[in-house]
Amino acid sequence: MSIASKYDPSNTEAKWYEYWMEHKLFASKIDPNKEPYTIVIPPPNVTGVLHMGHMLNNTIQDVLIRRARMQGKNACWVPGTDHASIATETKVVQLLKEKGIEKKDLSREEFLKHAWEWKEKYGGIILEQLKKLGASCDWDRTAFTMDEGLSDAVISVFVDLYKKGKIYRGIRMVNWDPKGQTALSDDEVITKEIASKLYYINYQIEGSEGQYLTIATTRPETIMADVAICINPNDPRFTHLKGKKAIIPLINRAIPIIEDEYVDMEFGTGCLKVTPAHDINDYELGIKHKLEVIDILNDNGTLNEKAQILVGEDRFIARKKIAKLLEEVGQLEKVEDYKSNVGHSERTDAVIEPKLSLQWFLKMDEITKPAFSSVMEDLIQLHPPKFKNMYRVWMENVRDWCISRQLWWGHQIPAYHLPNGEFVVAKTKEEALKIAQTEYDSSYTLDDLKQDEDVLDTWFSSWLWPISVFDTDVFTTGKPNEELKYYYPTNDLVTAPEILFFWVARMIIAGYEYMGEKPFKNVYLTGIVRDKLGRKMSKSLGNSPDPLELIAQYGADGVRTGMLFSSPAGNDLPYDDKLVEQGRNFANKIWNAFRLVKGWEIDSNLGGAANTSSIHWFENRFNQALAEINDHFEKFRISDALMATYKLVWGDFCSWYLEMIKPEYQKPIDQATYNKTIEIFEDILKILHPFMPFISEEIWHQIQDRKVEDSLILAKWPEAKPFDSKITEEANQVFEVVSQVRNLRASKGMSPKEALDLTINTKRPELYQRFESVLVKLANLSSLNFAAKVENAMSFVVKADECFVPMGDSINVEEEKANLQKELEYTKGFLNSVMKKLSNERFVAGAPSQVVENEKKKQADAEAKIKALEESLAKLG
Repeated sequence: MSIASKYDPSNTEAKWYEYWMEHKLFASKIDPNKEPYTIVIPPPNVTGVLHMGHMLNNTIQDVLIRRARMQGKNACWVPGTDHASIATETKVVQLLKEKGIEKKDLSREEFLKHAWEWKEKYGGIILEQLKKLGASCDWDRTAFTMDEGLSDAVISVFVDLYKKGKIYRGIRMVNWDPKGQTALSDDEVITKEIASKLYYINYQIEGSEGQYLTIATTRPETIMADVAICINPNDPRFTHLKGKKAIIPLINRAIPIIEDEYVDMEFGTGCLKVTPAHDINDYELGIKHKLEVIDILNDNGTLNEKAQILVGEDRFIARKKIAKLLEEVGQLEKVEDYKSNVGHSERTDAVIEPKLSLQWFLKMDEITKPAFSSVMEDLIQLHPPKFKNMYRVWMENVRDWCISRQLWWGHQIPAYHLPNGEFVVAKTKEEALKIAQTEYDSSYTLDDLKQDEDVLDTWFSSWLWPISVFDTDVFTTGKPNEELKYYYPTNDLVTAPEILFFWVARMIIAGYEYMGEKPFKNVYLTGIVRDKLGRKMSKSLGNSPDPLELIAQYGADGVRTGMLFSSPAGNDLPYDDKLVEQGRNFANKIWNAFRLVKGWEIDSNLGGAANTSSIHWFENRFNQALAEINDHFEKFRISDALMATYKLVWGDFCSWYLEMIKPEYQKPIDQATYNKTIEIFEDILKILHPFMPFISEEIWHQIQDRKVEDSLILAKWPEAKPFDSKITEEANQVFEVVSQVRNLRASKGMSPKEALDLTINTKRPELYQRFESVLVKLANLSSLNFAAKVENAMSFVVKADECFVPMGDSINVEEEKANLQKELEYTKGFLNSVMKKLSNERFVAGAPSQVVENEKKKQADAEAKIKALEESLAKLG
């Protein structure tokens, strides 16, 4: 078989993905003889296209699922998409506008017809893009949060929680999105620091000509909704105002001056205008003091008739106009620049308005308790654990969840309003009618029932995801089907920290409420992909590369490994094209190693004794690295697992092992060494496969023709065997000597082909004698000797061993002394950093014993090297 001189991903990726799909190698079915390993995808929005965050998240999921499959587990990765109420409705409204159609001119049914058409056309794009990345999902299981079964589950849960008294309807202060014209939960509000202004407004004291009270506010457009002015009872500046009233400028309405210690005497002027309809804290103050509530804003953020002036103006235009009007009547004292934290809608980016609104809420006080304790007690583990505290703070301060949204796209709330002002909750209109006839009026007909206009918050469907993708009936029957029993709880969830409460906590809540069991065992929280300037990658900033273009340029394997090279759990990934370039180079290195091995001529008559030590060393090194890689996987250090694999393949296998056993130019290799090398290569392909599925599968099949069931994707993950770390340490010492000889040659401008004599001053000559053939070959030595000193020689120190390379009369003693002195200073600095760690009591007490032992070994090695360097300098005078 001829092997291409260069690896071309475009020739292999589509081929192998089609092969895996055609033979259903991603599919999972119940198998009582196999341990299930399950991941449910964080369902991307149907509005989404592949971005760098998706790339990182789904690469990690695929690495985990492929490794589990190779470990013999029944790997099941469930894909799907989320209907994303606000995001999708916004897209559809925008699309209709471009066609000259306004949402308000359509009926609900007409609008939903357009929305479903949009979903069918664009909703699956991101899942198709994930296939380019190599995502090995069980695509037959693809789910959508508004599929019929999943929708029924959502409605069943609403009805169930309402019957349990956990869902209620009431007027509460909510976060209102004037652009989306819907309520939002606290978690859907992003706080941004923006440049604002602080307006100092003079309120005249009633009955006192020329006496004013100055109030500082960032929102002068809401003064028409003021119902009181509040002073701190302990503030001596305002004692004379107690019990009096103030006049609101421009509309001349008198409001009481009240007292409350809530007022911060240091902020602004020390007085507060109280506007309960437009500020959550003022609302609480209003309840406490039984104040009136005047709401002057329409749902779209314009002023209504209650404002009395500037009716119909947008709130931000009104702000500027009010300031000008106040200035004209002499009641604007001054304006200052001010930085303020302002809530924005996560979806539309509109500035949020606190608004009193009739909404549906889920009581969170009791239902959250099992979800709180399960994480605190590590029944569910967060990786990294630093997010545990964030979770604790959120859960300890949880508020009732506003679950209704003033939208049309989504799950319509199953509440039916009656002519008498009451409502009934039921799964269907027919069921609701029976309840209404029984409890209220037997003459009611279906026409008398009007379903609630609102839909449920998107997260109210996705919180059921780990359950509903396997069984949609369990929420009504209470009896899980066989699939749910087998696959639930799932194993690992990979997601972003910003939805730890949005989605993760709520899935845990639903898991305990409906299954009495956690929904997953581990939560791996990825970091954010950022550019070189530390900015989050986004389309709006134009700083995010197109993932599909990256795959086309660098190959999916190159992009996958590039994304993982520096992305430890919970830490942000500083993205640079050099990372994916390094990933592509890694793929090329593996391909070239394969070409090298397959290009050797084999002679079955040759004995392989010469390579025994090399093979023995690499087997130990492989098992040592495998133990390290497995440990990293167990601790969810995926990036570290990749780096350990990378060093093993690039460094130990390509740079050392293949060089050690490579036959001389145009000479054959013995059969035993070749067979062993192929066996080693196959083990390397196995540990590479989760990270680089395409090139590993390609080489696997090029090594020999294989049946479908023998594909690499189904191959057994290598078994960790005992290893002798002494052998690997000794080999590293020999490699260091080789590197130093090569460096010496390069520094003197000598040809690599020029053989050199090497003499070593060591107490352990047997170490070098064991690897003598390797040392002679890789360092190109004419002889290897052991002695205490050699005249007219260049020297270097490895561990405590002094090495000499005779240079005749060409040696420059002063230059040699300078080089040794430089190395001595470096080694002393290194020793100093090690000693700082070892003198830190917290480090010694808290670090794993193996880590402490490694530092002590570094200390001993550095001390021995320093001693040898000092002796070398002494010999040179």
